[in-house]
Amino acid sequence: MLYYLFDFLDERLNFPGAGMFNYVTFRAIVAIIIALVVSIWLGKVFINYMKKHNISETQRDAKIDPFNVNKKGVPTMGGIVIIASILIPCLLIGKLHNVYMILMLVTTVILGGIGFADDYIKTVKKNKDGIKGWYKIFGQVALGLIVGLTLRFSPQVVMNESVVKKIENNKEIVVKSPGVKSTRTTIPFLKNNNLNYADIFSFLGEPYKYYAGWIFFVALTVFVVAAVSNGSNLNDGMDGMAAGNSAIIGLGIGILAYLSSNAMLSGYLNIMYIPGSEEVVIFLAAFIGALIGFLWYNSFPAQVFMGDTGSLTIGGIIAVSAIIIHKELLLPVMCGIFLLESVSVIGQRMFYVSGKRKGVHRRIWKRTPIHDHFRTSMDQVLKLDPTSSVIYKGKGDLLHEMKITVRFWIVTIILVAVAILTLKIR
Repeated sequence: MLYYLFDFLDERLNFPGAGMFNYVTFRAIVAIIIALVVSIWLGKVFINYMKKHNISETQRDAKIDPFNVNKKGVPTMGGIVIIASILIPCLLIGKLHNVYMILMLVTTVILGGIGFADDYIKTVKKNKDGIKGWYKIFGQVALGLIVGLTLRFSPQVVMNESVVKKIENNKEIVVKSPGVKSTRTTIPFLKNNNLNYADIFSFLGEPYKYYAGWIFFVALTVFVVAAVSNGSNLNDGMDGMAAGNSAIIGLGIGILAYLSSNAMLSGYLNIMYIPGSEEVVIFLAAFIGALIGFLWYNSFPAQVFMGDTGSLTIGGIIAVSAIIIHKELLLPVMCGIFLLESVSVIGQRMFYVSGKRKGVHRRIWKRTPIHDHFRTSMDQVLKLDPTSSVIYKGKGDLLHEMKITVRFWIVTIILVAVAILTLKIR
């Protein structure tokens, strides 16, 4: 809303300073500041409200923590604070007619609603199972279809595969390839690093490979949204873990979005130019500010948990923002921690079930998601299941959750840096 006000003041009244809102960097910094302030202020209000009404975590306890950190009684559903801290700056200074901003807002509301319903049933209704799993999957699939089909059919969604600089009449000009709808994406580490999904179906011939490429893109969008949001959800198991990792990933995607939205920089780096994607930068700036502000209360020892309201939402935001800027194939690198958490759970479950059929209780790790492996002793495992055998027991040194969290942050920083370096390593 403020964007349109200052745009009016600049164009019609030539109001001094109003033109600053035309700069992406200025609006991004303002978005971070607003999100930070709202998150810190609203976080305190939210915690006091939840404590007053005795709405708190009921399932977490010290049974797997060697340091006996008891987390019962800590307010949950703090994702409400994160969501509000994202929406407020975006509604104030974002271009609300921009299709990418609309998609990011829709993503936040849909996944936030699903997560809130799950947390509400667990916390208020005292049903530890929450909403049925297929409800979550249905919501994630629906969101993936909305995003994929919007990117397919919206006239605002185009990209320029190449942008070059030329000198004409002693002036430097930017020459763009025609703006087209495309299923091209970026493949990391390869010299000619653009892949057109339609080319996978070349055997179908024209124009069927084009249609098949878009069907594949929409299906991939659904998969990526579900996979990343669930990975983020699994990563939310220690104080500050998911918020910190997601803020780092958001910064990395924000940098890539800024480069993709700038014709000069995208031409210099030889990457796809995506007109209008600067609004993804604004949204991610608010996203980062909201998460950092949330860490004010969520860092160890946590005064509030984000719950599924937050973890599902931030994972979906990461997925959709990467898809918009055609960098979804970089997500396995940037979200390596989320991937590891998901693989650890799936692998553990499959291994345990296959062993159970043979009458033995085998585990790959002491406990999953993988972050719990590092703070769980064999004595704790055997106490819960005396028949268990564990393949990777570790050295026996147990780590405090704060140390595990910080180390996971460091790994994510490295992974995000590597993903950004792929722009030049070809």
